Amino acid sequence: MKSTFFSVLQRVGRSFMLPIALLPVAGLMLGIGASFTNETTIVSYGLQSFLGEGTLLHAFLTIMKNAGSVIFSNLPILFAIGVAMGMAKQEKEVAAISGAVGFFIMHSTIHALLELKGLLKEGALPDGSLGDAVGIQTLQMGVFGGVIVGLGVAALHNRYYRIELPAILSFFGGSRFVPIVTAFVYLFVGILMFYIWPSIQYGILLLGKLVNESGYAGTFIYGFIERALIPFGLHHVFYMPFWQTGVGGTAMIDGNLIAGAQNIFFAQLASPNTTEFSVEATRFMAGKFPFYLFGIPGAALAIYRTAKPQNRKMVLGLLVSATLTAILTGITEPIEFSFLFAGPLLYFIHCLYAGLSFMLCHIFDVGVGQTFSGSLIDFVLFGVLQGNSKTHWVNVILIGLPLFPIYYFTFSYLIKKFNFKTPGREDDNEETKLYTKKDVENAKKAKNNNELSSVILDGLGGKENITYVDCCATRLRISVHDNQLVNKDILKSTGAKGVIINGQGIQVIYGPHVTVIKSHLEEYMATLK
Repeated sequence: MKSTFFSVLQRVGRSFMLPIALLPVAGLMLGIGASFTNETTIVSYGLQSFLGEGTLLHAFLTIMKNAGSVIFSNLPILFAIGVAMGMAKQEKEVAAISGAVGFFIMHSTIHALLELKGLLKEGALPDGSLGDAVGIQTLQMGVFGGVIVGLGVAALHNRYYRIELPAILSFFGGSRFVPIVTAFVYLFVGILMFYIWPSIQYGILLLGKLVNESGYAGTFIYGFIERALIPFGLHHVFYMPFWQTGVGGTAMIDGNLIAGAQNIFFAQLASPNTTEFSVEATRFMAGKFPFYLFGIPGAALAIYRTAKPQNRKMVLGLLVSATLTAILTGITEPIEFSFLFAGPLLYFIHCLYAGLSFMLCHIFDVGVGQTFSGSLIDFVLFGVLQGNSKTHWVNVILIGLPLFPIYYFTFSYLIKKFNFKTPGREDDNEETKLYTKKDVENAKKAKNNNELSSVILDGLGGKENITYVDCCATRLRISVHDNQLVNKDILKSTGAKGVIINGQGIQVIYGPHVTVIKSHLEEYMATLK
C-alpha cells in the first residue's frame, strides 16, 4: 500500500508540472510589465520620455503586464486541465477538454445554489468565502478546486475512454463518453462541494493561521520539508497549497481578497499601490535565493576540492554545468543528486541549511517572490528591479554570503571524514565502464536516438514492464509492473544522475533535457510491437 501511495503521489506531483511550467513566462511578462510601468521607477531613473504614460513602450508594457496577470488569475482552470491531462494514461487531449468541462459545470452548479439560497448578497457569508472562477461567482476554492476536478476527471477518463456502448449509442462510446460522464458527475460534485467546501475552507484557513502564528520556527520547518521532499519528487504537492490557497495566507489588495502566498505577491506586483511586499507571503518563497545563489556553489566547490587530483579536470566540467544550471534556472537537482546518493548525510545538512535560509529571510523581511524556482533571473526581476525599499533584496546577499563558506567547509569536512564517494572520489575498482564519463557522453551524444531509448528501455525491464511514462523538470517518471526487472547500472550508463525505485514508481534523474529523452522514448516504444 505504501508503494502504491507513493506511485500515485508522484503522478500527482508530475501532473502539476504542466501548469507550473507556465509560471516563469507569465511571471516574466508581469514582472517586466509591472516594473517598467511603475511611475516611481520611471521618475527615479528619468525615463518619462521613453516609458512615461502615453508612450508606445508604456502601452506595450501595460499589455504585457495584463497578459502575465491573467495567467495567475486563472490558475485553477489551468490546473484542472493540466492535472487531468497529466494523469491520463492515453488520449490526453480528451482528458484536457473534459477537465475544462468539469471545471465549468462544478462552479456553475455552485453559483446556481448560492443564488437560489440567497448567499450572493453582501454579508451573507463570511469574508473570503466567495471568489471568481473564469467569470463565475462561486465559492473560493482556488487551485484546490482545479485539482479536485483534474484528479476526478483523470480517474473517469482512465476508466471510460475505451468504453463500448450498445450499437444505437455507439457514436457516444470510447473517448467521446468521457466529457459526457464528466458533465453529469461534476453536476453532483458541485452540489456536494456547495455543502462541504465551507467546512473545508474553514479548516484550510485554520491551518494557514497555525502556520503563520508559528512564526520563524514554522518557516524553518517549511523550508526543511520542502527540500527534504525533492528526492521523492513530492515537493510540488507540499508547497502548492501554501502558494495557491489560504494555507499561505490571505490579503486584501485593491479591494480584492487574494488567497495564497504566490497569488498575493503577484497581485501586489501588479498593483500600483504597493509600497512594500508582504513578507508573510514571501516567507514561503524568498528563502530559496540565498542557498540557490550562494550555498549550492559552495557545495560544488567542496566537491571539486575534495576530488582526487587526477579526476578534478573531469569533475570541474560537470560541476560548473550543474552549478550554472542551478543559478540561472533554479533547477538544483543536478548538483543536489551529485551528493545525495554519495552521502545522504550531506543532503540532510543541506535541508537544515535550506530551512535556516528560509527562516533568516523571514526574520530580515525579505519580500522577494518567485515564479517556478529561486533563480538569478527571478531574483533580479522580482527583487532588484522592484527596489530595496519594497523587497529588502540586499538582505538576500547578506544572508547568502556567509552560506557559501558554511556550505564549503561543512561539505569538505564531512566528505573527508566519512570518505563519501562524491564525484571524483570513487575507488579505482568502482570506476567500471558503466560509470565512466566517456560512456555517459557517448550515450548523450548518440546520433541515433533510438539507440539511447533502447538502452533505457532495457534498463526499465522492457516495454512489457512499463505501464506509464512521463517526466517532470528533471526526471523521467515511470510506472512498472515489476521493479525487480529495473537495472540501475544500465540506466546510469545512459547519463542518469540517479535512479529512485519505490514500489512500482521509478524516477530516473537526467536533468533539464529529460523532456527530449521522454519524447524519443515514447516514439521508440510506439515502433515496437
